[in-house]
Amino acid sequence: MAPPTPAATTAPPAPWSAADSAALYGIDRWGDPYFTVSERGHVIVQPKGERGGALDLVELVEELQGRNLSLPLLIRFDDILEDRLERLHAAFERAIAQYGYRGRYQGVFPVKCNQQRHVVEQLVESGRRWHFGLEAGSKAELLIALSLLDDPEALLICNGYKDRRYIETAILARRLGRQPVVVIEQADEVERIIAASAELGAAPFIGIRAKLASRSTGRWGSSVGEGAKFGLTIPDLVATVEALRNAGLLADLRLLHFHIGSQINDIAVLKDALQEAGQLYVELTRLGAPMGFLDVGGGLGVDYDGSRTASAASTNYSLQNYANDVVATVRECCDPHGVTPPTLVSESGRAIASHFSVLVFDVLGASRPPLAVPEALAEEPLIVRNLRDTLAGLSEQGPLPPERLQEGWNDALKFRADALAAFRLGYMSLPERAMAEQLTSACSAAIARQLAALPAGSAIPEELLRLQASQSGTYYANLSVFRSAPDTWAIDQLFPVLPLHRLEQRPTRLGTLADLTCDSDGKLARFIDRGHSKALLELHPLEPGQPYWIGLFLGGAYQEVMGNLHNLFGSTNAVHIRLSGGGRYSIDHVVRGDTNAEVLQAMEHDPVALLERLRVASEAAISRGDLAIRDARRLMDHLEGSLRQTTYLQP
Repeated sequence: MAPPTPAATTAPPAPWSAADSAALYGIDRWGDPYFTVSERGHVIVQPKGERGGALDLVELVEELQGRNLSLPLLIRFDDILEDRLERLHAAFERAIAQYGYRGRYQGVFPVKCNQQRHVVEQLVESGRRWHFGLEAGSKAELLIALSLLDDPEALLICNGYKDRRYIETAILARRLGRQPVVVIEQADEVERIIAASAELGAAPFIGIRAKLASRSTGRWGSSVGEGAKFGLTIPDLVATVEALRNAGLLADLRLLHFHIGSQINDIAVLKDALQEAGQLYVELTRLGAPMGFLDVGGGLGVDYDGSRTASAASTNYSLQNYANDVVATVRECCDPHGVTPPTLVSESGRAIASHFSVLVFDVLGASRPPLAVPEALAEEPLIVRNLRDTLAGLSEQGPLPPERLQEGWNDALKFRADALAAFRLGYMSLPERAMAEQLTSACSAAIARQLAALPAGSAIPEELLRLQASQSGTYYANLSVFRSAPDTWAIDQLFPVLPLHRLEQRPTRLGTLADLTCDSDGKLARFIDRGHSKALLELHPLEPGQPYWIGLFLGGAYQEVMGNLHNLFGSTNAVHIRLSGGGRYSIDHVVRGDTNAEVLQAMEHDPVALLERLRVASEAAISRGDLAIRDARRLMDHLEGSLRQTTYLQP
């Protein structure tokens, strides 16, 4: 009989606190000043930052569920949206004062970043005091902007491909008291603008987008330079100025625009682009254009992982650094030439909208944790006894050196292969093979524990590093990644993801999050890790009968717009929250998620016809005696109820 496996002697884990969770998930870095963790272990939202007022996100979700708003639920904090606007303008105002800049700042929001009506309306209303404007990149977005932007001093930047109707709409909108700026982004747009202006006897304000030679970095580095999709080369830019002069439209050339990527992670890239664009602006004034505006485009980054580095999920600068460099660099270009500094424009959509929404979803279940080590039997095959001995060696008080761990894992793999060969030849029973598999898994778990105890920086073989992932679990989430977080799938974007509660407890499991779709890509399997990414997220064991809620943060830009109907999972419920007095809140808007009937109609299926076909089928089944009338009624009730319900799973 084999001796019992000795228990590993390890020191008891140190006490765990909510502050430890805040550090683990990075919320004290990327969440500042809007998100933190309470001593109770709940995520706290501070929609106005350090100006006061906080909401317990767990209590908020509980109350919203009481209002029949089921998960997954998108919670939008309009106060955060307004606070982001205030911080952006305050940063530029400080920079303008610090550098004695003789111009001003006037921002616009790119509608493509989040076209939801309540979002755009809120931004227009909150930004009115700064004459904050909008940027449109299509006819539909132009219609949104024209209908909402009634401030005659606010800019309406018209980007994207433009046909004759788009251009004429912008020209006529100027007579409505709007301030549209049609930005020439392709050389063939020049003649269309000239022809439309001649026919209507009026012209829009005109801008030019330049293709800068300055290179960008990161995921959107290819959006600038000679291969960029939009913008005029230097020869095209000079030719455009002459064409406008000959058409008598040079006096309407007011704006120079450039763009160097959606998420600028390195401030040095911005400085180079600003120097080049600043000199282009000066030269355009020398060519006789009145100018007046310099649009630095989008790209003001978001620090998704809180590392303050030039990684793809972070930035190596702050909002104030960004404003300082824009103001100082443009001034340095204009002052030596006696050129009046332009009004500075930015299209900072990501930096404005990312923080204001939180996606909350529930976990439906989890894969079973590794099975316990099977008890030793009086009669066991030699292969099984060898695996027990290997496990005993790996369970010694550690940490064991990596070479010892590698040797033990090699032995375990050899014995498992022997077990498979014996089973194939009929020399090992199914229960005995199951014991061999369990013991091999136990060896893997023992190695993972030993690796966790090794000093930081230890040289660990790649094969052993993969063992940690093999011990992880899959948590099944009530959401569609393709609908609510498509950038995680499409471009490997990282968002902060963490439990909303139980943060005062140590998370003892590692796992990934699988969504409801039948697609293997429908998962969250990359998570922030301070300048890097990790494949597994620290999670808690599920408690029977208790909910486990997860939040995805900083996803307010692009995610709703880019989402699709994979497996016909539609939009989630959404709610707009605003702080009110006494630590309470008000619900400004509720946007119900798509029902099954609505997504079916989107795919040109008729819900009424669908039900009728199933009713006919049930009547035929009743006639054959295959279906009882009461069961047919239950089936039809389920079908009719499902059409009225959201596409996500109900409790």
